[in-house]
Amino acid sequence: MTRPLSRRAVLSAAAALSASPLWPRSGTAASDWRPTETVRIVVPAAPGGSTDVIGRFLAQHLQAAWGQSTVVENKSGGGGTIGTADFVRQKADGHTILVGNPGPNAVAYSIFRSLPYKPDQLQPVSNAIRIPNIVSAHPSVGITSIPELIAYLKANPDKLNYGTSGVGQSPHLTAVWFLQLTGLKMTHIPFRGAGPALTGALAGDVSILFDNLYPTLPQALDGKLVPLAVTTPERSFKAPQVPTMLESVPELANFDVSSWFGVFLPRGTPRPAVDALNAEIRKMLARDDIKKNIEGMARWPITARRSSSRPSSMPRSRSSPASSTAKASRWTSTDAAPGVNQNGRPSGGRFISCHADSRPCSTNR
Repeated sequence: MTRPLSRRAVLSAAAALSASPLWPRSGTAASDWRPTETVRIVVPAAPGGSTDVIGRFLAQHLQAAWGQSTVVENKSGGGGTIGTADFVRQKADGHTILVGNPGPNAVAYSIFRSLPYKPDQLQPVSNAIRIPNIVSAHPSVGITSIPELIAYLKANPDKLNYGTSGVGQSPHLTAVWFLQLTGLKMTHIPFRGAGPALTGALAGDVSILFDNLYPTLPQALDGKLVPLAVTTPERSFKAPQVPTMLESVPELANFDVSSWFGVFLPRGTPRPAVDALNAEIRKMLARDDIKKNIEGMARWPITARRSSSRPSSMPRSRSSPASSTAKASRWTSTDAAPGVNQNGRPSGGRFISCHADSRPCSTNR
């Protein structure tokens, strides 16, 4: 069950989206730890989306590096919370790994009642990539830009629906924030991951799709969907013809959303296992073939920062959730306390926090 998404809750959750965690600039201490049984990588989403792709990159790399069978397990539903809830119950021995994102690992703490896990049950290991979101329309709708979408919704309230990868995921919060800023309404159709959401959009089951840039962009470039805008301040280098949200209309002048994808272990995992996994992720992201694949999907690894990724906006301190969120967010306002949900508890700041030096990442509490 979710709480109603008030403006304050959206601001809090949006701050968690923009507060992309940093992983250490220099490596953690070398570890001789190696798995002794099959390694399981839990992806709390359906196949085909960004979380799934990162999980499969990691599985291929770890199997080759460690010489141990490595499998990906897709456990979708609940905006990523179902798979994450199952993950925290696994043995903390380094053999079960989670690929996370802001939905179940930041936003969920603000919007879900009785969430079956807590942030201190997860051991952050490393971040991997950042990615913008994109808004697109089915060609049958006849809308080709954000101003046209706004005009249509004003003339036809509640007539269109929109699809996302699930309640509480960054595309969902992107849509909610867009609708709140413009004072408009659309019916939300949540799917069990980005892959099913894209399938629904291509079939015309939803009018508008809010998604991560991949896997939507290739379909948009093929003409199967109409790209309306990307959600970062800069246009995508893969699709420079697609405008940004903030250049569309004055109401969206501060619109800035990107999502991160990172890796976790269960809390209590021995430090040698954490360090060994962190080291292998760094090696993976340094590989030329992985860099090429990531760039081919219009994404960028956090370690190989592009000048356009605005890394200066990421938190680097071990400050409190509220203050970390306030520093990271550009979406706070005078009438909404950043990082605090409608019950007055710190919420949006519960995300991975990594330091500028080589210390391992930790979870803000």
